[in-house]
Amino acid sequence: MNRSATPTVPLTTEPPLLATFAARRAAFHKLHETGLFVIPNPWDIGTARYLHSLGFKALATTSSGFSFTQGLPDTDWAVPRDMALHHIATIVSSVDLPINADFESGYAHQPEHVAENVTLCIATGVAGLSIEDATGDHESPLYDLPHAVERIQAARAAIDASGTGVLLTARAECYLVNHPDPLNESLRRLEAYSAAGADVLYAPGPTKRADIEAIVAAVRPKPVNVLLTSSKNLQLTDLADLGVRRVSVGSALSRASWTGFINAARRIAQNSDFSGLDDSVPYAELNNFFRKDLAQR
Repeated sequence: MNRSATPTVPLTTEPPLLATFAARRAAFHKLHETGLFVIPNPWDIGTARYLHSLGFKALATTSSGFSFTQGLPDTDWAVPRDMALHHIATIVSSVDLPINADFESGYAHQPEHVAENVTLCIATGVAGLSIEDATGDHESPLYDLPHAVERIQAARAAIDASGTGVLLTARAECYLVNHPDPLNESLRRLEAYSAAGADVLYAPGPTKRADIEAIVAAVRPKPVNVLLTSSKNLQLTDLADLGVRRVSVGSALSRASWTGFINAARRIAQNSDFSGLDDSVPYAELNNFFRKDLAQR
């Protein structure tokens, strides 16, 4: 399936806006130079604005968080390219922060179409974007490595041609597709993606200290992103000690929101029980936040 056949979505690229994008991209590069930073994942304007108010230095879109708001599944290529591009552009325009786009598998199989779509994604104003090696095919869930490398090379070439300095994150989805040897396959792929021109390497899924340490060592000195969706395993201090540069939460914030909604709704539907609403954030608190936030823009 070629998901790049739809015409280009119109995007605003006036000179002052381009200057703003350049500043965000420079700031994003700076964040990856030293230390550890958290890049949380909003799924709409409201969550992006709230995360901005908490002082985070950058944000990342979440394909799954957005998919769920549209009543669609993630990873099944159910969200069309232009819908994803519009969402990314909306998040970029909602906050004055660097935004990293979860650009899934580039919304195309072939490298040349990945390059075309990456060019469109750059035009939204993102400071970075990620390309996965998941195919969306349950029978063959990962692209063969040579083909996956060509796709990263195509994304790299598109970014270089744009002259924007957008950061390219390459993702190895081995853990998420239940590969029989996820660590070693991730290492093999991430090393190849690093050589193909990826700026940041990311294998979502590992929770063991030794696995993450091996990933960081394999691609050093390039920065590594780690997915943290629970407090049950490693903490930020552990990841900093391991040399991890960036931590994202993926769909976890979205799912935390869904958890509250589902639990409250089920109680009402099954037991006429409204206790699931008892500890909600007060209406006035949330409304006043957005009132003040709007006045400050």
